[in-house]
Amino acid sequence: MISIAELVRRAGDAEVLPLITVSEFFDGNDEEESIAANQWEYGRPPLAELAERFREIEQRDDVAWVRVQLHPETLETDELTGEAVAICTSADEAICESWVDGLDSSGITSGLIDEYVDVPAVPNGMSIWSVTWD
Repeated sequence: MISIAELVRRAGDAEVLPLITVSEFFDGNDEEESIAANQWEYGRPPLAELAERFREIEQRDDVAWVRVQLHPETLETDELTGEAVAICTSADEAICESWVDGLDSSGITSGLIDEYVDVPAVPNGMSIWSVTWD
């Protein structure tokens, strides 16, 4: 799991959060309320299952990358808090929705939901979909 100190370093003077990898967010993270806190114990699967699902998505041939979008208050609270998960893919909305079925998400939204640094390149023919939880 990425440290807050590393997030601060990568955010720089502008304090714009980086998109972080699935491993940076989930590896060693046992804080169930660190993502989709309002859905934890109300339908959202455990972190381990979320991590596994996003790692599976990341391995698909039609996916360039998957990153966790941190909540803007992460730097203020010194707590790693995910707000959404970005998927860069050539798949359409319906297919992406099928990948996250059962995660108790609010669905997917086109594009990133906030401003971030360390956003990997988006290859031709691909777009970004964000998995959100409200």
